[in-house]
Amino acid sequence: MLYDVAIIGGSYAGLSAAMPLARARRNIAIIDAGQRRNRFAEYSHGFLTQDGTQANEIVEIAKKQLEVYSTVEWQNGRVKKIAKIDEGFCICIDGVYSIQTKKIIIAAGVSDQLPEIAGLAERWGKTVFHCPYCHGYELEKGKIGILATSEHSLQLAMILPDWGPTTLLLNGNDQLIHTEWHTSLQKRGVIVEPCVIHEIRSEAEIVFTDGKVIALDGLFIPTRTYITQPWLAELGCEVEDTPFGQIIKTNATKDTTVKGVFACGDIARLGGSVPFAVADGMMAGVSAHRSLILNGSS
Repeated sequence: MLYDVAIIGGSYAGLSAAMPLARARRNIAIIDAGQRRNRFAEYSHGFLTQDGTQANEIVEIAKKQLEVYSTVEWQNGRVKKIAKIDEGFCICIDGVYSIQTKKIIIAAGVSDQLPEIAGLAERWGKTVFHCPYCHGYELEKGKIGILATSEHSLQLAMILPDWGPTTLLLNGNDQLIHTEWHTSLQKRGVIVEPCVIHEIRSEAEIVFTDGKVIALDGLFIPTRTYITQPWLAELGCEVEDTPFGQIIKTNATKDTTVKGVFACGDIARLGGSVPFAVADGMMAGVSAHRSLILNGSS
């Protein structure tokens, strides 16, 4: 069977992209390996009508709603290779079988590169977060830390006091901050802690190499994201390296630099959140549908 569109990634962006295509009665395949970026967080916040809903529940509801449409097929597996063919593309899944499709939407997401600090990874998504708009309110104006990893961390430190008393943890990166930043942060009431972190324990207790301990209610880290799909290079989609991580280059309608291939969600934009991913996916789905008709794919 030749699908109209294959969507790689079955999380928020991919499922959102599937909806307009399903409602246009197009034959689509959703290929998913079951590795949502926010799988470490129990709840999702900030998404209209779903604020405070369990993150996996939003995905499960979306799947059930898409199952109503008879032209939608779910493919559990991981893409291993994509080749260009006359009809469009051939996608190899798990190195075992392949499907053919006219168009592709990449919604495969990204991975977060976490600093190597003992105890941090275990708390990721629980008391250590990347987005205050998603998780700041639930800290109930408690004590907040922000780990300095780049100059963007200083900008985030200026914003965070709206959610609680904030400490900027330089972790030995004194070169990141200069006098002007010190003045601005002081005006916002931000405490600057220069010491090197030894480990994180308990809920979000910061232990420094000199033995000092700071008890926090939550810690924010502006991570650098990276793309883990090796087949992207073979496909030829241009990838941009930014100070915040890697993203696939797209235009306003989510077209990539490869004809017939679209990208949406965290893999194609900065600032990951469920509302952004859903909006991105909708645009990619509509654009792929229009491309099928206006570019002569029928």
